[in-house]
Amino acid sequence: MPLHEQIIPYLETAGLYHLARLNSQWFWIDEPLLSAFVERWRPETHTFHMPFGECTITLQDVAYQLGLPIDGEAVSGCLTDFENLMENGRPAWEWFRELFSELPPPNKVKQMTVHFTWFHERFRVPPANASEEIVRIYARAYIMMLLSSQLFADKNANQVHLRWLPYLASMEDLGRYSWGSAALAWLYRCLCHGTNRNVVNLAGPLQLLQSWIFWRFPSLRPSGFDVFEFLLASRWATYLPTTDAGDQRVFMWEPYSAPDVVAVVHPDILIEEHRRLWMAVTSLIYFAAIEWHQVDIEWYRSSAEFSISLSLL
Repeated sequence: MPLHEQIIPYLETAGLYHLARLNSQWFWIDEPLLSAFVERWRPETHTFHMPFGECTITLQDVAYQLGLPIDGEAVSGCLTDFENLMENGRPAWEWFRELFSELPPPNKVKQMTVHFTWFHERFRVPPANASEEIVRIYARAYIMMLLSSQLFADKNANQVHLRWLPYLASMEDLGRYSWGSAALAWLYRCLCHGTNRNVVNLAGPLQLLQSWIFWRFPSLRPSGFDVFEFLLASRWATYLPTTDAGDQRVFMWEPYSAPDVVAVVHPDILIEEHRRLWMAVTSLIYFAAIEWHQVDIEWYRSSAEFSISLSLL
């Protein structure tokens, strides 16, 4: 969905502008590669168990790769008896009409979700000379799709859930939330779920996982992607999976310490308050998904690169 200038101020206030910039640059997922890493995921430790030791995705990776805020209030709420969550007990769809000025047709509704295509077709381009209230409606629709389809996608990625209505009702407060820790909690939960042998399809912010792999395992990195900027995940915007693979795997413990990386990272990512959070052992919350961020501090003190021979499949 196009990113229009009129809604950028709302995305900046929400702390989602960097993610929105990536929205038109999401790259293809290499499912065999991700599946190989899922097979090495251990739910009890939230780490990938490799022959050389353990490694995992942390809040630092989320900040560098997606530019999401990692400090703030938890992204949470009640999903049982969902309509009881609505302000003053109003039905969810009544609130939906107030926020978007209309209701989707019945064939685009499934329980508490709306089909993605309705949002995409109805709110794709704001009208010329739109009033501020109309721009707010388009901003709400954009944020609702961004969260549902990119950051917190599940196996029903073509559906937009109404769980976001309480957040969109107060656009000015969206910047209070730790979207980064919520996204990491959801990725951890999806990785844990993916270890079940009966699970076929992967879910979650998989571009985050794949970009992390490319940055941390240089020999798994596709060739021809030497130029990058912030956000770091945008480096792979034109990537297409191939079947080429070598046997030599290298894990890079500190890919973000290189001077050319530091030079392009947004300064807000590097402030000391956020650096402390990278090493925090804490809970990550996304609604009912509560996962532990378990970080080995020695990881951040090491600058070594480890070469290993690893068969991914």
